Amino acid sequence: MVSAADRAKGPARTSVWLEGRADRDRDRDRSRKSGQPAGLDRARIIEATVRLLDAEGAAKFSMRRLAAELNVTAMSVYWYVDTKDDLLELALDEVFGTVTLPDVSPDTDWRDQLRELAAVYRTLLVRHPWVSPLIGTFLNIGPHSMTFSQAAQQILRNTGLPPGGQMGGLAAVSQFVYGFGTIEGHFVQRCATAGMSQDEYFHEAMGSISEREDLRKSFENASQLMEARGGDTVAEMRERDFEFALELLVAGIEAMVARG
Repeated sequence: MVSAADRAKGPARTSVWLEGRADRDRDRDRSRKSGQPAGLDRARIIEATVRLLDAEGAAKFSMRRLAAELNVTAMSVYWYVDTKDDLLELALDEVFGTVTLPDVSPDTDWRDQLRELAAVYRTLLVRHPWVSPLIGTFLNIGPHSMTFSQAAQQILRNTGLPPGGQMGGLAAVSQFVYGFGTIEGHFVQRCATAGMSQDEYFHEAMGSISEREDLRKSFENASQLMEARGGDTVAEMRERDFEFALELLVAGIEAMVARG
């Protein structure tokens, strides 16, 4: 176990996944011999971490809060993970393991593969709003994250894009879904915090805007566009936007393949 003083003085580790596995195994062996709480292990700690992050967000998460959730001391948790960042990185990979990936064999239409992958990635970001900032913070090289990444890369290979364009195609799709899912997840979280449904929150916000003459004029065009896209609820409008935007990307990939 690394001491709190060593954790504070030591340089930031590149990734928890670049640790030697023998070190983690030795820590578990040592914990069993040192009278640590029965039933406590890394898997249970990660599960509780994900649960707390979902319920309270990353800003409120702490090792002390986690220890209280597990009914153990914070030092007991440190027998299994060296730092809070290590634990967040482990939790990030854990939720990527809940994603059901599409069949990415070349025999399946890449368009359907891409739509399915985009949908599950979006769901992940909305269900776990704390994930999006962590994706940009850590290397994201855990086993589940790598499986997801490899599936995405295979789908882009299946499109027929030249090798020099495959990562650009992947960036276009992944960054679109990342941005869309992040904003959607934050909106869902904001509505839940306010104790309102998405539709209630949306209509209250739009009603407040319409009462301000300086803002009403700026939103006239936006209101017309919202009516044109259809949908009776926020969820329906958002779904139409997501599907249309994704089809634009699919069409763009098709056009680039044909050009090549």
